[in-house]
Amino acid sequence: MSTDRRPMILMTPAMFWLFGLMVVPCVLILVLAFFRRGIYGGIEYTVTLENLALVFDPLYFKIFLKSAGIAGLSAAIACVLGYAAAYAIAAMPRRHQSLLLFFAVLPFWSNYLVRTYAWIVLLNREGLIVNLARWLGFEGELPSMLYSEQAVIIGLVYNYLPFVILSCYAPLSRLNPDISEASRDLGASGWTTFRRVTLPMTVPGIATGFVFVFVLSIGNFVTPALLGGGQFQMIGNLVYAQFLTANDWPFGAALSMVLIAVMLGLLMLQAVVAERASGRKGAQNG
Repeated sequence: MSTDRRPMILMTPAMFWLFGLMVVPCVLILVLAFFRRGIYGGIEYTVTLENLALVFDPLYFKIFLKSAGIAGLSAAIACVLGYAAAYAIAAMPRRHQSLLLFFAVLPFWSNYLVRTYAWIVLLNREGLIVNLARWLGFEGELPSMLYSEQAVIIGLVYNYLPFVILSCYAPLSRLNPDISEASRDLGASGWTTFRRVTLPMTVPGIATGFVFVFVLSIGNFVTPALLGGGQFQMIGNLVYAQFLTANDWPFGAALSMVLIAVMLGLLMLQAVVAERASGRKGAQNG
């Protein structure tokens, strides 16, 4: 067997898997978006652009904006917390970093639903947080934290924070300590060194973490349903409702395609940011 052909042969099963379970379903959804809903549900195979036009109706476009706002805020908070955690882990001795990374990804060992239900226990009016506040002497009635937008953001940040920690830790762990030492030797303070040297060189990791959390959050429907209590809708809940409640598969497909287009756009933007940051890093090293 030719050595040059071996990688392609080894990749073939994975490529078939991805093609069958990702590309084919996306193509089917794309095609479905251009048909009509039947009078009694189902699909009427008449080509139309009404579904795509309906996506940008103010009623549904507002849900898109709301979902993007929640996802963006969750991603921003996760990036701040995740970068700080990754920076602390990378600053520790090498023999401790593996253990700390293990604790960072430990929540992934439990089911997503279990982790989300745990926040219901923590945030309800008789939960641990309220009881802790009473134990500390707070006598008034605490504002409701469960079934709110804030609860959804907390749940999204908690569930996706390990992605940010890992994506930020990778470039931080590869930084050459001599560069930071040279910056300090030239008179730069610790904050200036971080702002002018460390942070720009780790932008790809931050961008990757942000895109991870944003993409996973904007299409999420479990966390808004459980922690939001149905008080408001995100785009994931709307898509879920169109397929399983309203029985309007073409409109649900149109919503899904617009959502996928947004995700692909963000992934392309993240790739551009990473490429430019790599170019700057190469120029600095040169």
